[in-house]
Amino acid sequence: MPAQFHFICGLPRSGSTLLSALLRQNPRFHAGMSSPVCSLFNGMLGQLGAGSEFGPLVTTDQRRRLGKGLFDAYYADQADKGVIFDTNRAWSGQLAAALDMFPRAKFIACVRNVAWVMDSMERRFRADPYEITKLFNNDAERSNVYSRVETLAQRNRMVGGPWAMLKQAFYSDEADRLLVVDYELLAQAPDKVLKLVYEFIGEPWYEHDYESLHYDEPEFDRNLGLPDLHKVREKVALQHRRSVLPPDLFAQYSQLSFWQNGADSAARVIARKDPTPQHAGSISEMPSRPSNSPLHGTLAPLTEIG
Repeated sequence: MPAQFHFICGLPRSGSTLLSALLRQNPRFHAGMSSPVCSLFNGMLGQLGAGSEFGPLVTTDQRRRLGKGLFDAYYADQADKGVIFDTNRAWSGQLAAALDMFPRAKFIACVRNVAWVMDSMERRFRADPYEITKLFNNDAERSNVYSRVETLAQRNRMVGGPWAMLKQAFYSDEADRLLVVDYELLAQAPDKVLKLVYEFIGEPWYEHDYESLHYDEPEFDRNLGLPDLHKVREKVALQHRRSVLPPDLFAQYSQLSFWQNGADSAARVIARKDPTPQHAGSISEMPSRPSNSPLHGTLAPLTEIG
């Protein structure tokens, strides 16, 4: 029986590698850090789209088969897995195509306060003062924390691009297939969050080990000039720290968490309740508007994080 495909997307430095490291503990699942399949798919469309030499010769059905063929070829060595999670932030911009190829697919978007995303990227940049990284094109972009953060925030760069695509997905017609997972809650209450993920994708629960994770991609990170970018700590826990961003910069990017106010979206959001005294520190799965999907109304609020 062919594997069921799901997709992990969202923002960088927001827990997608941690989520994959947890999911891959389940012997039925395959998950990893970002794969090239979405990039290959977009490249194929570019070769066959309007204005291309071969575009008029390739039908929509052929394009669909070619797209599915990329998955078959890339994951041929995972034939023993029942569920495969393909991770790429660009899937947020391709919900319709992915669902056309895999009608039962779900999308899990990992998010985080954008100021903390920028803080994490800045820390990785400062971790090696003798490396310039491939994230910046010239000295002007990498010269100071303001230029670095503003560069990453551009709509075609590492943070701004995924943010814009996720916002598109969040308000799209396919948003009811999207589950938004906040990194802090995943790190603080992995068992509770993972149970919501399992319910969202319709898979039976598997007992995970949150004390001994093992995941690292050192060659990939060295190629970026950002060592340990995708290394997962052995124990799932939220690390509290002071931000290295100037206060004005942190405040500016803290305003971009659009998923916290999803009144016009059918997406599901695992997020903190309003921090009133009776709900402080608790989280729930909150459908943003009425939905006819089987998930609606089935996930009870989670208990307080202890």
